[in-house]
Amino acid sequence: MFATFDQVVEFFEQRKTFGIKPGLERIKALLRLSGEPQKRMKAIHIAGTNGKGSTSHFLKDALIANNYKTGLFSSPSQTLTGHIWIQDRPITEAAFIIELNRLYPVINVLDEQDMHPTEFEIMTAIACLYFSQHTDIAVIEAGMGGREDTTNCFVPILSIITNVAMDHTGFLGERIEQIAYHKAGIIKKGIPVITGDLKLNANRVIVEEANRCEADLYQLGDHFTIRTPVIKNDLQHVTWQDGSPMTHTLQLQMKGVHQAENAALAVKAIKLLKQKGYMMDLSVALTAMKHTRVPGRFEQVCHDPQVILDGAHNPDGIESFLSSVQTYYPSKERHLLFGVFKDKDVEAMLDKLRPYFDTITLTTFDHPRAASKDELQSFLVNDPSLYFVPWREAVSAMNDANAVYFITGSLHFIMQVEDFFDISKR
Repeated sequence: MFATFDQVVEFFEQRKTFGIKPGLERIKALLRLSGEPQKRMKAIHIAGTNGKGSTSHFLKDALIANNYKTGLFSSPSQTLTGHIWIQDRPITEAAFIIELNRLYPVINVLDEQDMHPTEFEIMTAIACLYFSQHTDIAVIEAGMGGREDTTNCFVPILSIITNVAMDHTGFLGERIEQIAYHKAGIIKKGIPVITGDLKLNANRVIVEEANRCEADLYQLGDHFTIRTPVIKNDLQHVTWQDGSPMTHTLQLQMKGVHQAENAALAVKAIKLLKQKGYMMDLSVALTAMKHTRVPGRFEQVCHDPQVILDGAHNPDGIESFLSSVQTYYPSKERHLLFGVFKDKDVEAMLDKLRPYFDTITLTTFDHPRAASKDELQSFLVNDPSLYFVPWREAVSAMNDANAVYFITGSLHFIMQVEDFFDISKR
C-alpha cells in the first residue's frame, strides 16, 4: 500500500516496463475485481486522431457551467494527477493515493496471474473508481484508436469521433479504413454518436458501424454545419446551425478553423444531452466555451518576442497548424522549432512545414520515443537549410521582437517547453 506520492510515482515508473498493450482483457479484469465502477458512472467517450483534447475541454467547460460536477480523463500529461480532472482542477495527490490503494490488491492478483496491467490501464481504472463516486458526468478521451483502447471499457451516454487521419500506424494499420475501424469501436448499440467532417473512406466505415449498432449518427457537414469563422477582436465568431430555424453564434478564444469544428461537436453534444433529459442551458454553455483554453493548442507563451506552442504531431495536425499560422501571421518573419517522436511520419510533416518558415530548427527532447539527433541526421544531411540545436538553447536564442517563433511536433515536447516558460516567468 502507498503512504506518500513519491511511492506512487516510483510504482508507475516500474509499471512502464510493461509498455503499451492493446486489448481489453486486463482493464476488464481490473474493473470486474474492483466492483465494476464503470457501470456506476455516466460518461461521454471521445476518440479521434486530432481534436480530442480541445473537444473534451469545450464539453467540460459547458457541463461545469450547467452545474454538473464534471470529470475529465485525458492524455498525455506531464504529471500523474494531470490525467484525471474534477471540475477545473486535477485530482489531489491524497485522493489519487486513496483510489490506488483500493486498486492495489487487484493489481497484485493480476500480476500473480501473469496479466500485468500497464500504467495506462491502472490510470484508467483509477479514473473510473474516482468518477463513479465524485462526478455527475465524465468526459473520457481515448488514448489510441478506440476499439482496443483501454478506455473502451464502459457504455457511454454519447460517443464522439472528432476525425480520422493517419497516425499510430504501427498499432492501428497503414490504411485510413483500418484506422477508422479502430475509432468506430467506441460506437455502442443504441448510443448516439457525433462525428466531425470525415474523409470518404473513413466515413464509410463509421456509417457502417453506426448502422450495425443501431446508433443514431450526427455528422458535421451533414446533420449540422458551421460557417467559415470570422475573426473580430481576436475572437473567432462561428455560426452553428442544424437545419432548424434557429442558429447559434459561438465566440471562441481558441484559434483555427479546426477549433471551430471541435467546438461545433461540443455544441451538438450539449443539444443531444438536453434531448436525453439533462438540464442544459445552451446559452450558458456557449458563454463558457468562449473562455475555453487548452494548453499547447496554438498557445502564445511569450509576447516579446512572440512564441507560439502547438501540439500538432501528425501530418493532418500540421495542416491545421499551418492554416492558423497563415491566418494569424500572414506577413511576419516566422521561425520553427520542431521536436517529434521517431515513429511519426517525420518526412511528410517536414515537407508540409518547409514552405512556411524562414528557418526550421530540429531538436530532441526527454522522452524514450523522441527522435534523437542521430535519428534526424538523414534529414539534416539531405536538407542543408535545416539546423539541429538543443531545444533549451534554441528557445533561449529567440530574441527578435520582429519575428514570430513557433514550436511544434509533439504534445510531450511542447509540455516540456511550456514548463520551461513557466519556470522562466517565476
